[in-house]
Amino acid sequence: MSVQNDSPAFDALGLDAVVLKAIGEMGYTQPSSIQSAIIPLILGGRDVIGQAQTGTGKTAAFALPLISRFGGVPAEGVQVLVLAPTRELALQVTESFEKYGKHARDLRVIALCGGMDYRPQTKALREGVQVVVGTPGRVVDHLKRGTLRLDTLKCLVLDEADEMLRMGFIDDVEWVMEQTPKICQVALLSATMPPPIRKLAQRYLKDPEEITVATKTATVAAIRQRYLFINHRDKPDALLRVLETETFDGVILFARTKESTVELAEFLQGAGFRASALNGDMAQPQREQVVEQLKNGRVDILVATDVVARGLDVPRISMVLNYDIPFDGETYVHRIGRTGRAGREGDAILFVTPREKRMLMNIERLTRQKVTEMPLPRGADINAARQAKFIRRLGEVIGRGGLEDYRALIEASQAETGADPVDIAAALARLLQGDKPLLSEDRPAQVIRLNRNDREPRADRAPREGRARREGGREDRAPRAPSVPDAGMTRYRIDVGRTHGVKPSNIVGAIANEAKLNSTNIGRIDIFPEYSTVDLPDSLPRAALTHLQKVWVAGQQMNIRMDNGAAAPVRAQRNAGGSGRPRRANG
Repeated sequence: MSVQNDSPAFDALGLDAVVLKAIGEMGYTQPSSIQSAIIPLILGGRDVIGQAQTGTGKTAAFALPLISRFGGVPAEGVQVLVLAPTRELALQVTESFEKYGKHARDLRVIALCGGMDYRPQTKALREGVQVVVGTPGRVVDHLKRGTLRLDTLKCLVLDEADEMLRMGFIDDVEWVMEQTPKICQVALLSATMPPPIRKLAQRYLKDPEEITVATKTATVAAIRQRYLFINHRDKPDALLRVLETETFDGVILFARTKESTVELAEFLQGAGFRASALNGDMAQPQREQVVEQLKNGRVDILVATDVVARGLDVPRISMVLNYDIPFDGETYVHRIGRTGRAGREGDAILFVTPREKRMLMNIERLTRQKVTEMPLPRGADINAARQAKFIRRLGEVIGRGGLEDYRALIEASQAETGADPVDIAAALARLLQGDKPLLSEDRPAQVIRLNRNDREPRADRAPREGRARREGGREDRAPRAPSVPDAGMTRYRIDVGRTHGVKPSNIVGAIANEAKLNSTNIGRIDIFPEYSTVDLPDSLPRAALTHLQKVWVAGQQMNIRMDNGAAAPVRAQRNAGGSGRPRRANG
């Protein structure tokens, strides 16, 4: 069922008085479409599938009715279990339950997340809680330890189900679902509905009501989407130009790897921006501190990976910069959903290199919107922005008042030196600016024009397209030096080669299907007699790699592991299988 937001107020949905009191104090008056559709269903104990994008209020859609049902019941076992894909989202959902249920006297909520001490979690479970919110891995751990029991469970919520699938948690999710009582309400919420999630719903949900509220197009329509077509080597310079000329409050800058977040944050700090990294290697208290700094304005730019930014909702975020293009359109939609939330306007800028042209087109197909090309800011644009910012800062100081002592000092300086007041003001501005020039040299900007109808130049084509060296129209079968994976990719070795009859398409199919990875994101494949190498994204979840180790291809177990380069590619002897030169996947 597709719904529109023409719903009544919250007090007409049947919510408990303690919940209405809490959300009234928070200023909530009109429910969103997903809330008005799902709240009555969950209150009635109905299984439900809710498909809506981030920022549409899915958390309140299940938290408010569940607090109404179980918030007034003393804890005699876990009543509600919410599974979330990341620690950040789990903590955010826990906080929402606590805020919405602050007047529910008996409500007790606990977050079970990886990277946190087991002891307080175990103690809280032993003392009794009604609501458990956790990541799949930690919930499985507690169930196997016997510290978490689900025999009293009344409702299971799968929040951001598609993201749990993408991160490789679907096996854990299914295992948890098998531990729940036969009579247990299930609410599945997801931004998209890929086939594995649809199959999961068909298997475990009982006659669910399906609610579809918004399309991706509607979600991103409020966000101005632009892209810069730029050489990879020019990205740092382009980033500074964009930050100098764009107007923003808070920014999330998405990078592909944890190492990149640190490098970019340090780079921006050196350029005078208040930036900080946010990645999975940071301790949880440190990550929470960084997010709080963004909220209170002590940090303006958060450089983050996809995983830790999941569920991050900070009103200050007015711009999302995709420094590294995401590998799939789904991730792009989730990224830019950090801005333009709840109807607010937002900006999203995508950095695109020549090899990433197809990825941009995939994003446009998914969102059904064109991403507009923007010109790279030039020196004149930077100087105009700096001048405007300087004048704005002066105006803010004048507006605050309290300049009497300084005015007297300027008058005394003028009387003593005979200098023009404008020259004195300019000298003070020079003192304020220090040694850093106010204006930038108008150096030429490196920019590429993208003709979407043209074929990509061979020199810029991604290695995975399988170029063969030719001389005089014949293949050059001379030994080749080992290649280096592209930025953002890692090379892996698998124990299946040409003697086993494997083809590039076999490897692509196995990895794409088993790791839930789009085949366009699989890089260079080289096939040798006894083994093969394949380039995969740095961001591929560890759980997916663990799973791939057990996958069979061409009658052989892959046993995938990182390639240490010990055996460089060499010329292989001819046999019935081919020419002896390493093969490369072409799709």
